[in-house]
Amino acid sequence: MQLTAPAERRTGIRDTDGMAVASFVLGLLGLLVLNVFLGPIAIALAAVALWRGTDRRFRAFLGLGLGVADLVVLAAFMQADNSISWSF
Repeated sequence: MQLTAPAERRTGIRDTDGMAVASFVLGLLGLLVLNVFLGPIAIALAAVALWRGTDRRFRAFLGLGLGVADLVVLAAFMQADNSISWSF
């Protein structure tokens, strides 16, 4: 006798789809503000979403690329300013 219904979908798929979308949004937002924080978070969320097998692979890859672009923009600004960190 089975008391629970069998799972029709993999469990946690909504979580991974949400991570892919969050990665994209944070990577896009990171190009404008706080790229030192939002870039690595976008990269981590995209990597976890891809590792768990999200259905939104393209969105996760965009988030991964935007997270890397955030860090590249940060490095370019730091190089142009000849400083180690932001100067206020």
